[in-house]
Parts: sequence; C-alpha cells; structure tokens
Amino acid sequence: MQRPPLPPFNYESARTKVQAAEDAWNSRDPARIAQAYTPDSIWRNRDQFFQGREAIEIFLKDKWKKELHYRLMKELWAYSDNRISVRFEYEWQHAETGQWFRTHGNEHWEFDADGYMQRRDMSANDIPITSCDRRIDRETTKSSSESGALA
Repeated sequence: MQRPPLPPFNYESARTKVQAAEDAWNSRDPARIAQAYTPDSIWRNRDQFFQGREAIEIFLKDKWKKELHYRLMKELWAYSDNRISVRFEYEWQHAETGQWFRTHGNEHWEFDADGYMQRRDMSANDIPITSCDRRIDRETTKSSSESGALA
C-alpha cells in the first residue's frame, strides 16, 4: 500500500506531505500518526532514540500526558529526492506545573518508495511563555480547554 505523495518530491508534493504531517500531529491521535511511518521507522527525538510504530505510539501517548493543549505548525524548509526538512513551532501547557511553552525546532525526514517515513530526526528547544504570548491557533486551544478536553 502506498501513502502519497510519493518521492521524488517536488515543491508541491513536499508541501502536501508537510501539511498532512501537521494535520495528523494536531489530531493528537498516536495510532493515526504512527501509520505514516514504516513499521521499523527510526526516530531521534531530542535525546531519545527508538524504532518502530509501537514505540512511536508509546512515545506520543506519554508526550501528550505531559504536553496539554498541544498545537503545532510546520513549515517546509527544504526537500530533495526522498527527504524533507521542516522547521516547526508548537505550544503546550505543562500538565504538572501549568507553565506554557513554545517549542522551536527542526526535523529531517526520509521516506521509502511507498511514501512512508522511515527516518525522523528531531531537535528542539522549549521556551517558557505566558498564556497571553500564545500565538498558534488560540481559538482552537481555547475551545478544547473550555470543553474540558485534554491533549
């Protein structure tokens, strides 16, 4: 089974892949997100290294227990044959302290011929912000928060 758009990427297909990733991550659905990766996908996320869809799901479930009200934006930075690099920002509220953060970072992605991500390499920094400093999709976050939904 294939997961279009497929490599080799051009500008439009790379942008489509980036938008699909942003939409999936903003769903905060670990099972949905994990399906975009190869069964043996290799990840580096900051200082963590792991492999496979099951590990990805576990990682994401743990992530969103800590990072409440998560909202993400990704921007295409560069692309080549089967690789895409993005810069991203996301905002979240720490589950234990209530502190808001904006996380800035970069990801490098490598895809197999069927359009599944086989490698993800991520680096990021967390910057404390106030609730008033939030700028990513505040209305959606506010609606989720008011309805009692937690990330």
